[in-house]
Amino acid sequence: MSAYSPASEVILRHTDEFTERRVLFAGDIQDTLAARFEAKETRVYCTQYHHWNRLHPAMGDRATFSLLPDAALTDGIDTLIYYWPKSKQEARFQLDALLSLLPVGCELFIVGENRSGVRSAETLLADYGAIAKIDSARRCGLYHCRLERQATFSLEEWWSEYHLDDLIVKTLPGVFSQDGLDVGSRLLLSALQNVGGMVLDVGCGAGVLAAAMAKSAPGLKLTLSDVNAAALEAARATLAANGLHGEVLASDVFSDIQGRFNLIVSNPPFHDGLQTNLNAAEALIRGAVKHLHPGGRLCIVANAFLPYPNLLDAAFGSHEVLAQTGKFKVYQAILGRAARSR
Repeated sequence: MSAYSPASEVILRHTDEFTERRVLFAGDIQDTLAARFEAKETRVYCTQYHHWNRLHPAMGDRATFSLLPDAALTDGIDTLIYYWPKSKQEARFQLDALLSLLPVGCELFIVGENRSGVRSAETLLADYGAIAKIDSARRCGLYHCRLERQATFSLEEWWSEYHLDDLIVKTLPGVFSQDGLDVGSRLLLSALQNVGGMVLDVGCGAGVLAAAMAKSAPGLKLTLSDVNAAALEAARATLAANGLHGEVLASDVFSDIQGRFNLIVSNPPFHDGLQTNLNAAEALIRGAVKHLHPGGRLCIVANAFLPYPNLLDAAFGSHEVLAQTGKFKVYQAILGRAARSR
């Protein structure tokens, strides 16, 4: 099995093209090709903290985690290799930010799986230079464009918001439930009772769960974490818009979390990009035991078909179902207390 994603394997078919270039990798980077890439210089712009965690040990300061690129990151770069994400709006957001800084004449290579919608690169980049498909393999497409004019970018133009009762939710492209609260999170909120003390929201997205709990139970001490730089910025904005306070930090599940909590809540992802990946949810369930006070609770919502009951029982001894629909279940596990399993 290859250590590289299908998109990276397509890039590897063209390695001779890059040996004398100064290359910036960006987008949905699923592997460590950038750390081993043969080029005059290689840098990486990550908007996902777990992607940065994989690359930073080998690349040091040449790997950056941030919401937006800056002039220092793009200085001297003559080539962009961009991995297309599953969200077209997220791609446009990131590419507009990058193309506002990269110089005219920069070579752009856009790669992604066909099912991700990478074909949209043809229309999205048409205003910035002639774009053509130059390779197709591993169910991926590779497109090339020479930048003929820079983009304009203003972060303020990308903000949007919606309301959940009296709660203002601020969002950015690429943030989960960007256009409204998803059904699973709504079910989780309806099932939460007797919330108090120190609360951790893992995979916080725009901060809806934490903000809604704080609105209904003033005095909570909130910690919100996510791997997505856009989600972290949105969560901070959501708290500020509602006059709420909490610590918002980048963490790959518990990688950067300190201390213990009375309640850990999450609507954990089961995809990394386009790929099904239960690693984050499994790490959440197993690691929660070390981050809960005795009697503390882990409450998660998940698609009913996912194999979380056995994981909860293995970590906590038992679990209970607080709420369910035909598609979702809200699970609760309590540290150091027998919970009725059903």
